[in-house]
Amino acid sequence: MPKEFARGTIDREGEAGAAWLAALPGIVEELLGRWGCVPDGGVRHGGVGVIVPVRRATGENAVLKVSFPHPGNVHEPDAFVAWGGRGAVLLHDRDDERFAMLLERVRPSTLAEIEDGDEVVAVAGRLNHRLAIPAPPGLPRLREQADAWEEQLGRDAGELPHALPRRALDAALESVHDLGRAQPDTLVHGDLHARNILRAGREPWLAVDPKGYAGDPAYDGGTLLKSRALALLEADDLDRAVHRVLDVFAEAAELDRGRVQRWAQFHAVQAAFWGRRHGFRIARSGPRLDWLAEFVDRLAEMLTESS
Repeated sequence: MPKEFARGTIDREGEAGAAWLAALPGIVEELLGRWGCVPDGGVRHGGVGVIVPVRRATGENAVLKVSFPHPGNVHEPDAFVAWGGRGAVLLHDRDDERFAMLLERVRPSTLAEIEDGDEVVAVAGRLNHRLAIPAPPGLPRLREQADAWEEQLGRDAGELPHALPRRALDAALESVHDLGRAQPDTLVHGDLHARNILRAGREPWLAVDPKGYAGDPAYDGGTLLKSRALALLEADDLDRAVHRVLDVFAEAAELDRGRVQRWAQFHAVQAAFWGRRHGFRIARSGPRLDWLAEFVDRLAEMLTESS
């Protein structure tokens, strides 16, 4: 069991996480036997699950993924089924009760390792376009989250100390009204960023770890921009760098540029409040958290002023 993964799971999930970790080796052994696989490499992990490289009885390479049971993981296999390998890894088998899947094995290197920022964004945009297919019934609709988004933004603005100008909050709320409640029934990844895009053999790049939402493909432009925050921090001209990301993504994804920017501004405002309430992945407290919160404020305001 990767120690970092075990610590993170217990810190996040408490006793439920510890109980799941204790049962996990048995779950893996059972699934290996049921699906006729043998381990074929060291165990890796993501944020909420372990990845076991395996070899199938047919000799084919695959991976066994077992995730901590969480509502956000429920529709991941449904998305893979709908895509059928188009722009994403193939699903070979699934056990929904155990939040487990047998998936196509791809290379461990991710799009995040590419130094050319334009290439990173363009690859993500092209994948976004390929993954945007009619959503099957039963997937959660992003439009159903609009009321909760509006309520949370209002609560955060009233409860948290922040420096966001009123116009930034108003712009995010307008996007909820204009875009959030009238979204198409299109399958979207829901968490599209460079670490969720891996090198492959069947295609150059394939997506992993989808949320499996039905909604506006432009929504993922915001998730991608958030993931580029560390790279944007190093830019000599932040405004130019931000708009370059939006330009390249919108063109590659064949999406309306203004719509992508509005979703990106909404995501930035959400992130500004989330960081103050929960911390960021790379900074949970202290001066670094304050510094990152100020940067996200600046990003949200910049996207507001130029929209």
